[in-house]
Amino acid sequence: MSLPALLRAAPKAELHVHIEGTLEPELIFRLAERNGVVLPYASVEALRAAYAFSDLQSFLDIYYAGASVLLKEADFFEMAWAYFERAAADGVVHAELFFDPQTHTARGVAIETVIVGLHHACQRAHAELGISASLILCFLRHLSEDEAFATLEEALPYRHLFIGVGLDSSERGHPPEKFARVFARCRELGLHLVAHAGEEGPAEYIETALDLLQVERIDHGVRCVDKPTLVQRLAATRVPLTVCPLSNVKLCVYPDMGAHRLPEMLAAGLCVTINSDDPAYFGGYLLDNYRAVFDAHPALGRDAAYTLAANSLEASFVPAEQKAGWKRELDAVFAAA
Repeated sequence: MSLPALLRAAPKAELHVHIEGTLEPELIFRLAERNGVVLPYASVEALRAAYAFSDLQSFLDIYYAGASVLLKEADFFEMAWAYFERAAADGVVHAELFFDPQTHTARGVAIETVIVGLHHACQRAHAELGISASLILCFLRHLSEDEAFATLEEALPYRHLFIGVGLDSSERGHPPEKFARVFARCRELGLHLVAHAGEEGPAEYIETALDLLQVERIDHGVRCVDKPTLVQRLAATRVPLTVCPLSNVKLCVYPDMGAHRLPEMLAAGLCVTINSDDPAYFGGYLLDNYRAVFDAHPALGRDAAYTLAANSLEASFVPAEQKAGWKRELDAVFAAA
């Protein structure tokens, strides 16, 4: 089996995908028409042409404009279902979806509408596509911790429908410690904890997320290579890093994929995983990210492909027996290749 075919066939988990970031321009315009939302772009082509980002903030501006079309439970369901169909084609067996309730509640959309719509899509993905799926509620870090607490309280009646909380949006100027109290509360509630750190922010943000927020996974985390002692710590503890290669290039974290430090991170023994982040905006879904990395780094081969897929399964928030089953499937794929 060729390496591209192997990348497709390997069972994989996606652990860093913002479901609002899977909204393709065509669906944005379809939902806008259905819901009577006027967009600041004349056409699908004009919107796609605006996807020339210079940094994280320039992306977020368009991201929030796109999310404005999401008003009803059916909208959230349709968005997530479109993602799951693509994920199934990419060999995804498990997905943990980030969602940003504050993006929607600020527009008057009930948090129930958001969570229930996404949950129903997760149920259908399991029933019809065989994809296991969970939801992770993310706090917007450019807003206050008090607003995060309010969002958490709103979400608690639906606690059984999400497995954890995360921290996303603008990293610069919003260090993890800003949310220490709300993460402590979430820890008391038994929620899984993750946080974006070390994308545009420094390596020290990764350390703070680990030490103060006590997160179980670091989202992005590529800046860890700036601090050798942190790399050693991450390797020793096997804290997973949910790296998003196409996103890193699109948002100018790296000038091109050839400059990406992922091979170095793998060589250091880090539990690196590949993910798509906001695929509708960054030029590719999960398999596209795998292929982009392996195309740009030809020294990576079958061993790296196996390690990355295995890491994704290991880093997922599912029971050990479920991971073991996927691992057996992964071993079978590579044995037959």
